[in-house]
Amino acid sequence: MLIGYLHHRKDPLKSRKLYAYAAVSLMEGAELVYFSPKMVDLTNKVINGYMYKNGKWEKTVTKLPDVIINAGSPIKLKHRKVVKQLKQLVPFTTHSIGNKLAVYRRLYKDGTYKDYLIPSHLIKQVNDVFIYLERYGKVVFKPTNGHQGKNIVFIEKLENMYRVKIDTNRQLYSKEELVNLIDTRMKEENYLIQPYIKSTTKTGLAFDFRIHTQKDGEGKWVICAIYPRIAKKDSVVANINNGGVTCTLDSFLKTEFGDKAETIKHKLIEFGLGVSKKLEEL
Repeated sequence: MLIGYLHHRKDPLKSRKLYAYAAVSLMEGAELVYFSPKMVDLTNKVINGYMYKNGKWEKTVTKLPDVIINAGSPIKLKHRKVVKQLKQLVPFTTHSIGNKLAVYRRLYKDGTYKDYLIPSHLIKQVNDVFIYLERYGKVVFKPTNGHQGKNIVFIEKLENMYRVKIDTNRQLYSKEELVNLIDTRMKEENYLIQPYIKSTTKTGLAFDFRIHTQKDGEGKWVICAIYPRIAKKDSVVANINNGGVTCTLDSFLKTEFGDKAETIKHKLIEFGLGVSKKLEEL
């Protein structure tokens, strides 16, 4: 069997999980080819990708894979078209559930997990941001299709100014300056706004939990991994690609929550499986 690993990055060395996939494929008697949308030749039905051989990633040409692990979302329109055509020829392991706002709306409408949702609203005009600042005081302004913690803006309303934080950079803005910042960003892509939710460790570092699920061989949802993401000092974004770090779940829970660690771990597992099942239903 030939397994395809599709990612938007052209360099296989920049995909951290790839080596593990290649090793497991080999142990299971399969081959794995890494490729990006640019490496797909639909005319000749071949992949100009990479295979791990002799301790390194080597360029290779293969037939279309028997199945494709789609690990990265294509950004450019022409690449999305390639992926769309490829899906008609080869089965994919993952199917998009939509962007942040689409997922929020589906879960909100269903109601089962409504109490866990952070209020999220699409920004249609600059003044929407100031309406939510009046309501919440501190807000998060981020792209609806954002990933890896990029382009996230934290805004806090002060008496006559606004405190704006982007990554570790913190500045005071006048209303006019903030209007210009918001307007510029909205011209580039769609943004949503949320109230800021404080979630910090005992030492004051922002953190969140990442829960990965997938189906096993029997078609049942299982937990693949749960781990904390801890932001670097002076940052509010816990994403690993933005300088954040991680550690084992058990050690983190024990350090931060003591005797409540097992209870919280159970709730994280229950929540991850429950949301996965619910999104599949909707």
